[in-house]
Amino acid sequence: MYNEKKDSLLHNPTGATRFALAILLGLLAFLGPLNIDMYLPSFPGIASDLQTSATLVQSSLTACLLGLALGQLVIGPISDARGRRKPLLIATFLFAAASTLCALSPNIFILIAARFLQGFTASAGVVLSRAVVRDVFSGKELTKFFALLMVINAVAPMIAPIAGGAILSFESASWRSIFYALCFIGLFIVIIVGWKLKETLPQDMRIPSSIGASVKTMGSLMTDRSFIGYALVVGFIHGGSFAYVSGTPFIYQEIYGVSPQTFSILFGINGIAIITGSFIIGRFSGIVSEKSLLQAAVVISLTATSILLMMTIMKGPLATLVISIFIYMITIGMVITSTFTLGMAKQGHRAGSASAVLGMLPLLLGSIFTPLAGIREASAVPMGIILFTTSLIGFTVFFTFIRKDEREE
Repeated sequence: MYNEKKDSLLHNPTGATRFALAILLGLLAFLGPLNIDMYLPSFPGIASDLQTSATLVQSSLTACLLGLALGQLVIGPISDARGRRKPLLIATFLFAAASTLCALSPNIFILIAARFLQGFTASAGVVLSRAVVRDVFSGKELTKFFALLMVINAVAPMIAPIAGGAILSFESASWRSIFYALCFIGLFIVIIVGWKLKETLPQDMRIPSSIGASVKTMGSLMTDRSFIGYALVVGFIHGGSFAYVSGTPFIYQEIYGVSPQTFSILFGINGIAIITGSFIIGRFSGIVSEKSLLQAAVVISLTATSILLMMTIMKGPLATLVISIFIYMITIGMVITSTFTLGMAKQGHRAGSASAVLGMLPLLLGSIFTPLAGIREASAVPMGIILFTTSLIGFTVFFTFIRKDEREE
């Protein structure tokens, strides 16, 4: 598909080549959502089997999110120095090994540690798929291709819990079977990547490999006001959504009494919402400015989560929660796509590090919000408070950093 000579590297490819690249990078990006979502229907089963609490089971998701966040912070700069392909192959193979360790965990504490390792290694697929996009695309093509990638990637949250619920429906299956399935998926991705993906970062574009160079690169990103604005918006709004990810398995199944299979469907349809949000950005970015689309997203997100919070306090019917969350998840698709393309547009050789920051913040903040969603047993209110508060912060950051900078330009 590529070779390592700069002149022959792909640049804004079209047609079948573009579509094949989208499928390949979508497969890489799948690891993160699959790792997060596939075992959600088994939360009550894990709590019962390992004789532990809902909060500790949710802590296994927190550990995974921390691993995903820190892994991106490590692997992103390494890829800027060593290239994309080799770190990706090594990390994905280790993901398969970590998945097996999860399946063999004898207690919740081993599972939490194994989930951290699983998240850390899965982060390579997330951060490096984005870095490859920045290596290959530029301008409006970057926005359109990333929107296409997000559409493909959004299928994972739809498939993952449904697949997890399907595995649990077999009489002899348990939550451990889900982690064995993840091991198989990891090995499959290693084979496909090793076969199809060539290097996209030429030697003369790489940053010197040292701690000092990595710190300097990160420091330059931290002083870029507009980049930090985009990072904080996606960090809080997307990060807050993990309270929904960890809260709804118990809220839907234990408060509203739905089955694991029904939960999987209710959770999975929000993948359609993410696809819709990404499609809106990709379709209208050439007509309406991406900043205006991002502004609409943060306003709608705050409105939807305000309604959601009221419904959780009033103990409204399940349909009101499902609809409010669906609208909220549309804005998640819009925010992820627009902040990535706006934040990455000027990053060039530090694309791996920039991608790491944009990918790391939502996961790092999400790891904090995840256990808080279960702080009150049999209540949806903590989840509602977190989603509203993080949307409010994202709204405030947008008008403080991004909109203010635009007026000053």
